[in-house]
Amino acid sequence: MKAGLVGYANTGKTKLFDALTGLHKGGPGARHVNLGAIRVPDARVEALATAYKPRKTTYAEVSFVDVPGPAGKGSGLDAEALRLLAEVDAFCLVVRGFEAADGTPADAVRELRDFDAELVLHDLAVAEKRLDRLRKEQRKGSGEYHELERIHGELDAGRPLRAMTWSEAEEKEMGHFQFLSRRPLLVVLNVAEGAAADPPSPDVQAAARERGAGVLALCASAEAEIAELDPSEQPEFLRSLGLSEPARARFIRAVYHLLDLVSFFTVGEDEVRAWTIRRGDRAPRAAGRIHSDLERGFIRAEVLHYEDFVASGGEAKARHEGKLRLEGKEYVVKDGDILNIRFSA
Repeated sequence: MKAGLVGYANTGKTKLFDALTGLHKGGPGARHVNLGAIRVPDARVEALATAYKPRKTTYAEVSFVDVPGPAGKGSGLDAEALRLLAEVDAFCLVVRGFEAADGTPADAVRELRDFDAELVLHDLAVAEKRLDRLRKEQRKGSGEYHELERIHGELDAGRPLRAMTWSEAEEKEMGHFQFLSRRPLLVVLNVAEGAAADPPSPDVQAAARERGAGVLALCASAEAEIAELDPSEQPEFLRSLGLSEPARARFIRAVYHLLDLVSFFTVGEDEVRAWTIRRGDRAPRAAGRIHSDLERGFIRAEVLHYEDFVASGGEAKARHEGKLRLEGKEYVVKDGDILNIRFSA
């Protein structure tokens, strides 16, 4: 899964990217495309590794692209930025919640509105181009035309598509258009250090809710400091800010919720590993995350839920107690499932 980190100039976007990924990709004004990944903290992986003592332990990861923002004040997202946004599964928009160095007050709501307007205009052009083509082909009576007309009405009113209810038919018919305003959006309010423990301001929360977006407040500069500290020194610094954990953990949880992700596990002496899938994915799709051959040759999955593993005190006893099940192709994998895939070569 890949998320795009985007924001206007001087919002602290790249500093946040550095703090979250542990990379150092440049200061304000950098126009590079930065790539990184965040390991997903999961106590269940640690517990399974303690039980199996594998040669390798692998946590789930979420990939991030630090997308260059507008080149200057008042300019929109350029073609390269829009291309990069089309390649990610969700957007994390960093908005400024602190006074700028020149004294300019924060206007996070305006930044959110401006960014969403960029996405809406992009999608409006896509819809209009396709509608024109359908008219020329005299296909105004088609289901695609009627669905696009409804979508066009939303966009023409300035409303992003993520806030719109789509029918199953529309999901299937419109998916290939890759409308940007349909992608999940997390608004990251970057605040001053003194407000690091405060919730997002009511106006930002209301603006995000209106657009069908999630919202999270953090202090990128403080997170950068935390990332540089020895782990033994972090708790004291966090307490001084009124925080119980680094924002990285809250950020990952928010992204998981945004993308509706769950984790399942594979275990053994060689490796204990967490894998990421979308909620609702069936067992063959989960098997395909491990290897494409497992999805093609899927027969069934041995399933043991993590909570049953813990309650029984291990896999052998859980198997003896009948908590390990065989599931077929229609089984929907749950968060915390431990899977062993049976397949034909």
